[in-house]
Amino acid sequence: MPPHPSDPVAPARPTTDAPAGPTTAADHGPRGLPGRLLLTLALLTSVAPFATDMYLPAFPTMAAELGTSASGVQLTLTAFLVGLGLGQLLVGPLSDQRGRRGLLLLGTAVTVLAGVVCALAPSIAVLTAGRFVQGLAGASGIVLARAVVTDVSRGAAAARAFSLLMVVQGVAPVVAPLVGSALFTSLGWRSVFWALTALALLMLVAAALVVRETLPPEQRSTGGGARLRADVSRVLRTPGYVAHLLVFVFSFGSFFAYISASPFVLQTMLGLSTTQYSVAFAVNAVGIIVASATAGRLVGRTGPLVLVRTGAAAMGLGGLVLLVLALTGAVTLWPVLGALLLVVVGLGLVAGNATMLAMAQVPGASGSASALLGAAQFLLAALVSPLVGVAGESTMTPMAVAMVASSAVVGLGLLLARRADRAAQARD
Repeated sequence: MPPHPSDPVAPARPTTDAPAGPTTAADHGPRGLPGRLLLTLALLTSVAPFATDMYLPAFPTMAAELGTSASGVQLTLTAFLVGLGLGQLLVGPLSDQRGRRGLLLLGTAVTVLAGVVCALAPSIAVLTAGRFVQGLAGASGIVLARAVVTDVSRGAAAARAFSLLMVVQGVAPVVAPLVGSALFTSLGWRSVFWALTALALLMLVAAALVVRETLPPEQRSTGGGARLRADVSRVLRTPGYVAHLLVFVFSFGSFFAYISASPFVLQTMLGLSTTQYSVAFAVNAVGIIVASATAGRLVGRTGPLVLVRTGAAAMGLGGLVLLVLALTGAVTLWPVLGALLLVVVGLGLVAGNATMLAMAQVPGASGSASALLGAAQFLLAALVSPLVGVAGESTMTPMAVAMVASSAVVGLGLLLARRADRAAQARD
């Protein structure tokens, strides 16, 4: 899976194409975070890609063994994504009032228990419920890892920490399907959930030993729900934020259409084995990593909007190619793989830059802005996942339509962002 929203430091005028300026002395905060803490936080952020990608190769077999359809298995992914989205909205603001460590340990412990339920699930209904709880609780690691970084560092130190978290989130989708395929082939699909349970237990032990409370009582927010509602309302009334939220969220609409449908398209339709599918998935994950790294190197010269527009165009083109292949009946392996690679490379160019552009619109409410980005991302993914399976296991058309439609909304978001930027310039 690709990176999730963070709280990056952004320039004051985010919607221009101006290259980012150099870091100044004022940008440098405390020294870098301790290595053990950084590794623990990176481990905590890996819950989403591992819990999403490890069991993808087993989708067709799970459908047969649990007596359900492709759509039924995809609903387990939907439930997990809904949990991740709602969990971010719940845990993030609550941690500003209650502190980080207690919620982190509680959420990770519940993630362990949910993994056991999934591994022992006797039916698709129990598995779906377990996946929802797994996502709801697992969101604590994602949200609170970012919060801890923000609590103990700023400027260049925080940027280095977030970079490491992004690398882990990029590498996990390469490793997860390969590990999942090996487990599934040797021990069956339930072994994947036992492995996820072991990973969650490792997270719990590491968090208990390494992560200390980073938000002392005197720094915690007050005002309860009224304060949260006011922040959310202000964020949603900011046109530039809403525009870039559309760009960010719907770029992931295309990606999650790929995540949900590709096991059936590449294995059931095109005949790849679980191992071959895992290799293809890993190659695409490498494409995201390379594109993200390239974007990081180029943004200082091109500005973020150029990269976002380039990535959006690549995603739209890839979706159109897939739709033409589906409608003409010319669904063959290499054109499909090439178009999918184009989509994920485009995402690598869009995701980080769109996050920064959105967050920079509301610097006084970064917590609410980050929670809304993350929640909208996973809730849209939860909507897309079952829709791409409604036509069954032997068609690529729903996936392609979802990608084209998502790209159209990304284009709308870019137009709205331009309008918001011009309005801001007129006010200045």
